[in-house]
Amino acid sequence: MSASSLLFAVGANTVEDQRARWERKRSRTAKELLETEHKYLEQLDLVLTYFVTILKAKGTLKPAVLETIFGPLESLYSASHVLSFHLEKGNLGPGLENFCQSLDLYGHYADNLEQANKTLKEQLRKNKSFRRFKKLQEARPQFQGRELEDLLPLPLQRLHQKLPNLTRQPARVAHTLFLFVSSHPFLFIPSRPSPDLTAVSVSPACPGRWYIREGWLLVVPSKGEELKRRMFFLFSDILIAAKPCHPLHLLNSNKLSCQAVYPLHQCSVDKVFGHTQSQGGLLSLSFPQKTLLLMSSNQQEIHDWYRSLTAAVR
Repeated sequence: MSASSLLFAVGANTVEDQRARWERKRSRTAKELLETEHKYLEQLDLVLTYFVTILKAKGTLKPAVLETIFGPLESLYSASHVLSFHLEKGNLGPGLENFCQSLDLYGHYADNLEQANKTLKEQLRKNKSFRRFKKLQEARPQFQGRELEDLLPLPLQRLHQKLPNLTRQPARVAHTLFLFVSSHPFLFIPSRPSPDLTAVSVSPACPGRWYIREGWLLVVPSKGEELKRRMFFLFSDILIAAKPCHPLHLLNSNKLSCQAVYPLHQCSVDKVFGHTQSQGGLLSLSFPQKTLLLMSSNQQEIHDWYRSLTAAVR
């Protein structure tokens, strides 16, 4: 074989290898997206089955109040079902392109979320029948201790998880996404973290900052000290660590005190353990001046945090 033929063969193999890697990555992304989409649909189904459907039938809430609290949740559920169908067929690109048509629904849901929470609190205060109904439904084993307030922000949290996949789609999809996010700069900022945080040095609610997730994790100290349980709020550019205020504090007994704010633009994330089917996991977050070790006994929780953190850092 001549030198030119050999170079051509090597080049062809390199291109084919690259295409094969891209295809494996695309398949892996589609599989992960499908798995998390199924989990999301299961959670959303709890709200629709045990709240929306039954409340409509019982008439516990007036139709206008029901619409204010739950908004276009049924339409969002249908849109995700269609996306799930495309993913099951292996159509990642067409599925995400089709999903972009439902972005306006998410915009409406985001714009209404604050009012939805206010109306929900008002009904819990005034409507004894609804208050009893909510408590009974949340006591079902399917809810696993979660409250309705925890489930209502799910569509916005899930949308943010889909954003990295949407941005890798054709230019027309990316443009649609850009216009959507630009017109909803506060889309992923929840109504819950900000009011419950004290002594926070930055505002979680600032234009362009997206809320991603929150949850309790254990902080592993660098020296031989006890593990510290902290609440973490993850946004698109910062990670906030907080701890409960003293229970006897006159004003802040039910609030969280901000302990640290970590910028993500100089952060690297590694999974120390939790790759295999073991119990729990440990994440290492490296910043220029500090390394943060976060642990959980729930391996799925660590995996979800790892995905969310790496997506935010990207």
